[in-house]
Amino acid sequence: MPLTTPTSPHVRMPDSVTAIMLRVVVALIPGIVAYIWFFGWGVAINLSLAVVTALTSEAAMLAIRNRPVKPFLVDGSALVTGFLLGLTLPPLTPWWIPVVGTAFAIIIAKQLFGGLGYNPFNPAMVGYAMLLISFPRQMTMWMEPLALNQYQPGFTDVWNYAFHGTFAGNTGIDALTMATPLDTLKTQLRLNHSVNEVMASNPLFGSLGGKGWEWVNIGFLLGGLWLLYRKIISWHIPTAMLAAMTVMAAVFYIASPQTYGSPLFHLVSGASMLGAFFIATDPVTASTTNRGRLLYGAGIGILVYIIRTWGGYPDGVAFAVLLMNMVVPTIDYYTQPRVFGHKD
Repeated sequence: MPLTTPTSPHVRMPDSVTAIMLRVVVALIPGIVAYIWFFGWGVAINLSLAVVTALTSEAAMLAIRNRPVKPFLVDGSALVTGFLLGLTLPPLTPWWIPVVGTAFAIIIAKQLFGGLGYNPFNPAMVGYAMLLISFPRQMTMWMEPLALNQYQPGFTDVWNYAFHGTFAGNTGIDALTMATPLDTLKTQLRLNHSVNEVMASNPLFGSLGGKGWEWVNIGFLLGGLWLLYRKIISWHIPTAMLAAMTVMAAVFYIASPQTYGSPLFHLVSGASMLGAFFIATDPVTASTTNRGRLLYGAGIGILVYIIRTWGGYPDGVAFAVLLMNMVVPTIDYYTQPRVFGHKD
């Protein structure tokens, strides 16, 4: 019987940066589909503007720095930054919001530090934090789920608002926007309402978390699990982040269930799954050791819960990631594995 062993070489080469980045984009698809389904075409417009701006800014900066454009442009890192930043924006925003935020992320947070591999902070989260601090009104005008809105804006309606600031007829932006579930719960709790009262009386809340948001998070969870299966990311950061957030939420929920949201509510609200599997796992700005990844992920999870519960912002993923980016060098320094043959 003839041998069927394939010809050499038999050593499998590691995936290229381009292949890894493209798989990350593919993994985002379930969450993006759910996001568009529940919140409309504004999501797609934000993503398109952010991606085009990311690629254009990257090419321009590479040309200014006299670096070859094509090899760096096709590595997919700018593409992923555009997708991640676009997904953090409210579906109804002026066109310049994704453009300004993405340009800032690529030019300031990435290229001015030397490009891919040299940036100490997650570029997408730097862009988001800049937008949130600089333009709080535009960044907090979140659209309510389409199922709760009598006026169903189509693609043309959303396009006109993004580029012209108007809707058809007399429909105003206030009729389409509302606070997110995280923001609504925090505000109502500060007004001395109980968790049960808030979630039972407000149609914004579903069986697990906010209507629409729970399915968006499930979509990103599925994509994240696929990345784990393909070994594009390791389990340490997402597991540690979600576990730390769950433990924090469980402790306070058990102590006072009418004052604090449940662990499940926090897991399927806001950017929990997007942050755990796609943002915190950035290979450049995250910890590089296994023990360090656990500490890094746990720190993000704890900070997210603290910001959500007592901070001034409804969701804390971006600021938690950026704060933990600052301590990554220290974490890596103290969690280096023991050198083989070295006793101490």
